[in-house]
Amino acid sequence: MAITGANGPYARTLLAQLRTVDAIEVAALCDLDTDGVRNVWAALGLDPAALVDSDGVSDGSTVLTDDLDSLLDVPFDVLVEATGNPARGYAVARAALDAGRHVVMVSKEVDSVASEDLLAAAAHSGACYTLAGGDQPANLIALVSAVRLLGLEIVAVGKSSEYDLVYDPATGVLTHLDQRFTVPGLAQLLELGDDVPETLRLRDAAVSAVARSATADYCEMAVVAANAGFVPDAERLRYPVARISELADIYALGEDGGIVGGPGRIDVFSALRLPGEASFAGGVFAVVRTTDPVTWQTLAQKGHVVSRNGAYACLYLPYHYMGVETPLTILALARAGVSTAYRRPRGDVMLAGRARSAITAGTQLAMGGHHHDVENVDPVLVRRSEAGADVAPLYLASFATVTRDLGPGELLRLADLEGLDPALAKAAAHTSLPAHS
Repeated sequence: MAITGANGPYARTLLAQLRTVDAIEVAALCDLDTDGVRNVWAALGLDPAALVDSDGVSDGSTVLTDDLDSLLDVPFDVLVEATGNPARGYAVARAALDAGRHVVMVSKEVDSVASEDLLAAAAHSGACYTLAGGDQPANLIALVSAVRLLGLEIVAVGKSSEYDLVYDPATGVLTHLDQRFTVPGLAQLLELGDDVPETLRLRDAAVSAVARSATADYCEMAVVAANAGFVPDAERLRYPVARISELADIYALGEDGGIVGGPGRIDVFSALRLPGEASFAGGVFAVVRTTDPVTWQTLAQKGHVVSRNGAYACLYLPYHYMGVETPLTILALARAGVSTAYRRPRGDVMLAGRARSAITAGTQLAMGGHHHDVENVDPVLVRRSEAGADVAPLYLASFATVTRDLGPGELLRLADLEGLDPALAKAAAHTSLPAHS
């Protein structure tokens, strides 16, 4: 196998795990920062002499390169694409598929723009294209597939945001990653209460100082929505502040006291917990309608999350182990051609962007940061069938230049951008509305 974006955090978790997976050999690593890759390699206790350039290949060696174009000169079966760069990631993934190599996609940014094109390329060459197990989109799609096979009606699916809200009632301090906030009023809101929407409104107001929304969340949910046929209740995700035990009540239909506008919805929540309680760990969930009351009462007694009225249950996987899990995807793909994604899109939701404030003509839409935010652009989830074919996928628009002044709230449209990557733009145009969503 080969890895692109080999100096990134995801790649490190994968390389660390591969030390104990004898069935997978690392044939090549590609990254612009080859010194960084060497440092990671050494930190993992691997033999520095095993990293060679393309002229020094021998049994047991791993080619290290900064040149995506030459990567396919190295023999390998599976590419793990983890650059996070929309244009470069698409280019190398498409080239690998055209050459008959399987692709495991970590870069959700690429998939959110070009999944249909990459699936078509895989079908044409006889290779397979799939999302990477260990990251939330693949894990959620796998959960959805299992739930659908069981015949359970799905009301809502989603994940928790990356970092929990950890609240200490004794001190009134809320911790969010490395930030601390004094929120004394939250102690009175730890129970959901009878009016679920009102409790959520009050919790949201109490933690308003905490930045909980992330472009990465929108991208992941767009990938799942397009793959598996879900829709959000609105362009912006809700991020309700929720404890794990409350999810079946919160993501019930509005007519039953929850917040969901209809079946088949997708969302992200902010996990609230007390110090010492287990984390949801950025995991994934599916809220379903229950069937036999006795069965679900039995399951509730065993600690499973069932709503107070017994009509809904939450099935969840409270983990995403990144590259620690990904070897399972690689082996399933290489040995059996098994994918963790659907082979055709089932929904028409896409990740787009709205100007957060005025954007002047000539502005380049820079992308960066841990969550790959696009500067001064809010991510939104829109339906292609409603927004129009000229809406720009957010990660196609990244690094492009705006050609006219945009007012606050305006959608980024293709006609308003120049400097789009030609190959990625062509791939983005490879879309077809599904028969159902």
